[in-house]
Amino acid sequence: MTATDGWLKFAPKPSPLGPGEKWNVFLSYRSVNRIWVVNLYDVLKHQGFEVFLDQVVLAGGDELIDVLENGLGQSQAGVLVWSEDAAESAWVRKEYRTLERQATDRKTFYFVPVVLDRTKLPSFAADRVFLDFTSYPDGPNGGELLRLLHGITGRPLSPEAAHFAAEQDAAAKQQADEIGAAVRNKDPELITELFNTGGLAWETSSALGCKAADGLIKLGRNDDGIRMLEQLEVRFPRGIRPQQLRALALARRGGEGDLRQAQRLLGKLYESGERDPETLGIYGRTWMDRYAASGDLSDLQQSRDYYAEAFDRAADDYYTGINAASKSVLLGTPEDLAKAADFARRVQAVVGTEPKAGDYWMTATVGEVFLLMKNYPEAARLYKAAVGTARSEKASHQSTWTQACRLMAKLQPSSDERALVRSAFAHLPDCP
Repeated sequence: MTATDGWLKFAPKPSPLGPGEKWNVFLSYRSVNRIWVVNLYDVLKHQGFEVFLDQVVLAGGDELIDVLENGLGQSQAGVLVWSEDAAESAWVRKEYRTLERQATDRKTFYFVPVVLDRTKLPSFAADRVFLDFTSYPDGPNGGELLRLLHGITGRPLSPEAAHFAAEQDAAAKQQADEIGAAVRNKDPELITELFNTGGLAWETSSALGCKAADGLIKLGRNDDGIRMLEQLEVRFPRGIRPQQLRALALARRGGEGDLRQAQRLLGKLYESGERDPETLGIYGRTWMDRYAASGDLSDLQQSRDYYAEAFDRAADDYYTGINAASKSVLLGTPEDLAKAADFARRVQAVVGTEPKAGDYWMTATVGEVFLLMKNYPEAARLYKAAVGTARSEKASHQSTWTQACRLMAKLQPSSDERALVRSAFAHLPDCP
């Protein structure tokens, strides 16, 4: 029996939906973990599950609480994603208690909490068994994914399935570590080799393929990343994450027709209701690219409005919040500058004032908040810390520096203040 045959043999199918049921599984999470959750959404859809994900189901004008309560009441199972970020969320704590109550009141409702890091569980969750995805920071895979599928369908693993799951855990973690090391070592050829070699861990979930493609994009190998993502879209036709990443790679490549193709992908996702912060954020980025080419302020306004929509949907999503702030500065009217200050204050409440160990984008965001506040020494300190966190990711550095250049053109720092910020990106060409 091949590994693929084993997966098909052991992976349970969703239960048929009964009267009053609309969803096989309800996902509860905090938006900081959105990429991981989108990968989980993708793999569940690929396995045939009907999945309630609030950022996908919500429509304009919906009352959030009503939609969530109805979605939960119409679901067969619930998954709560727990992490250091979620531990501080009163909303996630409330949903934990609600899911626990559902599991108590409805004997056919299955509640499966999962953890993404080593955060200590709260006392009220001490009696519940959590599935451990700390080895899968990019998305669910391996044996733990098999255990999750059994959990949400209420079916125990057989001894044979448990043994198979343990084997898959080891294989998936090894592949993820290989990709991470290849990115750190600036070895795109190895990333492509790993993808082409493949194996079961690459076939049960798009998470590894997305991690590999994202690594290529970070290393500036957009052509290779796009080819990889096109293959993933064929392999996982219902997946959102491969389409998001391909749109991002197209926008970064910036060749003739690339921006139009990226917006076509994102516009289709948007119109079909896929309005999670990641889709909206990349969509906003493409409208900024369009503005850079056109100089049309309506394109810049469109960019800001998509970022603002995403931040309003997920108030702890610092990426969309900082971009809503920056685009408001670039618009430059008194009303927009007031909005920028409000966005910046809200973002700082999420990201704090110090570097985030191992997290380039959060650290760079803290730097950008200081830049918007015209605190140039602190902006330089945080930008330097961000670059030091991910020295090989020059495409990420370039994106951050380009944004800083645009902002400084509006903020007009002194030459000494500008030199402080410039020093963090001395390895890149200066602003045009």
